Amino acid sequence: MRIVLYIFVLIGTFALNGQIKHPKASPFSEISQEVGLSKIEIQYSRPATRGRVIFGDLVPYGRIWRVGANASTKITFDTDVRIMGKNLPKGTYALYAFPEEDYWTVVFHTNTKHWGDGRKAYNAKEDALRIRVLPEKIKTLQENFLISFDAITHNSATMLWLWEYTKIKIPMTVDTDAQMRKEIMKQLEDEPTAQSYYEAARYFQEQGTDNALALEYLNKALEIGGDTYYFHRVKSLVQASLNRYAEAIASAEKSLELAAKEEKDEFVRMNQKNIKKWKKLLKE
Repeated sequence: MRIVLYIFVLIGTFALNGQIKHPKASPFSEISQEVGLSKIEIQYSRPATRGRVIFGDLVPYGRIWRVGANASTKITFDTDVRIMGKNLPKGTYALYAFPEEDYWTVVFHTNTKHWGDGRKAYNAKEDALRIRVLPEKIKTLQENFLISFDAITHNSATMLWLWEYTKIKIPMTVDTDAQMRKEIMKQLEDEPTAQSYYEAARYFQEQGTDNALALEYLNKALEIGGDTYYFHRVKSLVQASLNRYAEAIASAEKSLELAAKEEKDEFVRMNQKNIKKWKKLLKE
């Protein structure tokens, strides 16, 4: 009896040791995208077309699709987001889709434990958000299913799905401005540095908001930190936004002078271009 048991143990051991690790037909991929101060992370697998017709055939219309292959695709937001104008709390969701020929329903699902699409275990009551999107046709074949991001700003990005000759676009936004204002107030409350004032001013300048406050912060930065070509450059941009072109020219000339001393040729050229533009505006 012991001999028979020993033989079974040996066979089991050889079977385990004999398993071969092989490449997956739909390899795993992971992407991470910053949008302003927020981060979006996606884990998914990338099936290939291999000459097959995908949507309406391999992926049937009217049936749930896992948005990839193997395990369900997971998307994680570290802040609250708005997807096509609808609120979605921060967290991790399984991504599903119900493709149709003319439109798709995209689902952000709270149950991330299903293998693949969950099939009969999928419960629509566990959906956190549903949106409807229109598929677009592309001319160039996308061999492996691809998820990416484009049109990225401080406050928004568009998630793209591409496979075969189909593209799906899902716009989303985050409230970076609220996060930034909170961070700025925090940094400026307790012994702020020249760099703190500069970075706050630069954010407002890039956003095209609060120009008067940005100018105040830049003057503080110059007072504490002294002359730098980039302090004066951003100051010139803010002054121009306030239509104070003579002052903007003076700041740009100072920035140009300091940039030339440090051989920052790019900033020399940018300042020269702006000075020429603002002098023309002064004459008008």
